[in-house]
Amino acid sequence: MRGSIERDSRIRVIRENRVIGDYAIDTLRREKDDVKEVRQGMECGIKLMNFNDVKEADTLEAYRIEHVARTL
Repeated sequence: MRGSIERDSRIRVIRENRVIGDYAIDTLRREKDDVKEVRQGMECGIKLMNFNDVKEADTLEAYRIEHVARTL
């Protein structure tokens, strides 16, 4: 893991170099506690909304969508 994962992030599931889905995070846990963020180098548990078929070799890519107001 590089960077951090925040609870409001989206997760892209990549299997065998193909994107198989894009999901919101349902729960993000560190040990037994619900957390808002997990930093690089720390283990965590992630449950994705409407997806429970994560395989051992899958890559989970986290990202955030930011809305930026236009300026003139």
